[in-house]
Amino acid sequence: MKHVPILLLVSTMLLSCNQAQPPAPEGPLPTERQLNWHALEFYAFVHFNMNTFTDMEWGTGGESPELFNPTELDCRQWARVCKEAGMKGIILTAKHHDGFCLWPSAYTEHSVKNSPWKEGVGDVVRELADACQEYGLKLGLYLSPWDRNHAEYGTDAYITYFRNQLRELMSNYGELFEVWFDGANGGTGYYGGANEERRVDRKTYYDWPNTRQIVRDLQPSAVMFSDAGPGVRWVGNEAGWAGETNWSLLRRDEFYPGSPNYKDLTSGHEDGTHWVPAEVDVSIRPGWYYHSSEDHQVKSVEKLVDIYYHSIGRNASFLLNFPVDRRGLIHEKDMEQLMKMVEVVRRDMERDLARNGTATASNVRGKSRNYDASQVIDGNPDSYWATDDGVTNASLTIDFGDETTFNRFLIQEYIPLGQRVKKFSIEAWINNSWEEITTQTTIGYKRILRFDNVTADKLRLNILESKSCPTISNVEIYHAPELQGN
Repeated sequence: MKHVPILLLVSTMLLSCNQAQPPAPEGPLPTERQLNWHALEFYAFVHFNMNTFTDMEWGTGGESPELFNPTELDCRQWARVCKEAGMKGIILTAKHHDGFCLWPSAYTEHSVKNSPWKEGVGDVVRELADACQEYGLKLGLYLSPWDRNHAEYGTDAYITYFRNQLRELMSNYGELFEVWFDGANGGTGYYGGANEERRVDRKTYYDWPNTRQIVRDLQPSAVMFSDAGPGVRWVGNEAGWAGETNWSLLRRDEFYPGSPNYKDLTSGHEDGTHWVPAEVDVSIRPGWYYHSSEDHQVKSVEKLVDIYYHSIGRNASFLLNFPVDRRGLIHEKDMEQLMKMVEVVRRDMERDLARNGTATASNVRGKSRNYDASQVIDGNPDSYWATDDGVTNASLTIDFGDETTFNRFLIQEYIPLGQRVKKFSIEAWINNSWEEITTQTTIGYKRILRFDNVTADKLRLNILESKSCPTISNVEIYHAPELQGN
């Protein structure tokens, strides 16, 4: 009888342990462009248009182009501010409901080409596109489907006009990361002098499948936003928060722009048919457009920090609006509060306490090193801890090696394989026993929990319910200082 050399036997066993099959995908999955969007997390909205000069939120459509005349318009200032704040992109209101276009559209006279700004030869969209490229930011564009200026709104002819403008924006300004379609559609307006009310069937009027195909053909990397996507959904409010339970999944076909079930968008659907993650859109001031009367109403640092934790910290993105002023600049008070907020968040998560710890798990998929607990603290977003098939209740422990004080817990699922976790808890090892800190529901791309200071030797993550074996890619633990200032 021949004996297998011991080294060969050990090598075979190690190879076998490292070759466990990855988990099967679970439910709807994100596309590559959605994964790229998730990674952006924090980016800017800029509401700057005719309303800036009329002191309104929604223009009627009857405003004269001559009113648009910023004195110091500087898109490089916008880009610089956003870059310094760690934002990854800017979405501009290229056309709001009043129909005024910030680019010299060939299909209307209601645009910057008939304004006194730069004697009619300016193009705000081009200037922002160039500034974003200079500062390494992504560009997104908002094009209102509703147009209170256009005489043919409500007819088939307007759809041709709308699509022509969409093609202009999709073709002439480089690569876009997001195209934003507002849900406000139909109502009173100027409509070429008719000054009447026009209602449309929001479900069918725009023939959305064919309209969206223009974006897909010309901007294949861009996600499309509307009430329910198809790429990114509204979070169901403009107050700055996603639900504590927040699925990136949605029964998408149950929604249309302005549909009455919009409150479901705050939490998504556990049994969703499509991957449609939430975007939290909120303004740094009460209004979306600049009003000098709101110069003293810029959100406090505490409020902005809360929004950060209630958006990015709840499996959503944070789209923060700046109402650019009549000069054409982000106002100094807005900049001040933004930078204070960014500094607080930076200090909150300055040193990851988990990185120096040791991670162990109650179950490891195939007992493979490729899926063991160390994957959650290795800093690699493409590695993850996973359990065996059928194991949907498991725990992962991080041992700090000594008593450690912490008050922030960050966790991420490996979402290329789907969103799985339905319920989890974290506990601390205090006085030789486990004490619960909190119990929560969903995780998704990123979840960040805040709680009072806890001092313990170890922290334990318990996956209590999961659709299938959990896949956890990242855990970070921090001790944030007490918030100071407003």
